Amino acid sequence: ATYAVVARAGEEALDLAGCQDAIAAPDRTPVAAPGDPRRIVYGVDGCPGGWAVVAVSASGPLAPRIERLEALDALVASGATIAIDIPIGLPEETVGPGRPAEQAVRPLLGARQSSVFSIPGRAAIFAPTYAEACELALRTSSPPRKVSQQSFHIFSKIRELDRLVTQHNQDAVFEAHAELAFWRLNGDKPMATAKRVKNVPAGEGLAERIALLVRHGMPEAFFRPPRPVGVPLVDLVDAAALALIARRCAAGIAQPFPDPPAVDARGLRCAIWA
Repeated sequence: ATYAVVARAGEEALDLAGCQDAIAAPDRTPVAAPGDPRRIVYGVDGCPGGWAVVAVSASGPLAPRIERLEALDALVASGATIAIDIPIGLPEETVGPGRPAEQAVRPLLGARQSSVFSIPGRAAIFAPTYAEACELALRTSSPPRKVSQQSFHIFSKIRELDRLVTQHNQDAVFEAHAELAFWRLNGDKPMATAKRVKNVPAGEGLAERIALLVRHGMPEAFFRPPRPVGVPLVDLVDAAALALIARRCAAGIAQPFPDPPAVDARGLRCAIWA
């Protein structure tokens, strides 16, 4: 609340009246200068009804924390570095199995490549019903391809992020992918076990990934209960891996796939970073 008031201060006055909402319900997103080593970066993964968000320090000890957000507006507006497992940069048409970004990362993931969904054209993603999405995807893909029910269920999250990311803030918001994140953390090798089997979280795969995250500095206790209501363990694990990629993005060492990134009709980068 103090930061909100100071940020809106004029030369001679504090705008208390104009900051009433911020005083009553302050934005709790940490604020720090871009060069401050104490600044916070975020890994974001979709979870039922919202977003699983893991915050870590940009350098030094991770000091992770987890929270569940219903919307991303405030987090994106904060200007913090974010790595999120949601497509950024939507094609008008697709040629082959998805965007160049999906095609670039699949060969790296071996048996885990099925986790990389093909993203259809923008019109299909903004379609109100599954039937219309399939019809529009068929019209805007070569060879013609419908969309899966699983993909359709994340379209609302793609639309939410597409509304928030612009040419002006895209240097802080990076598309990532959990399995590519684990590939990078695992010495550029795909994980040996599946995280989900028939769309059900798999204990062996989660244990393998938690062990890898612990080796990278995440406290083992971070993955034990309690955790925020509505954040399954699998989404916490993915968001933690994405937070480590956000660190790489903030440090300028993350690699885009493809390199250089493609660009969509809105001028947004189309790449998955790791």
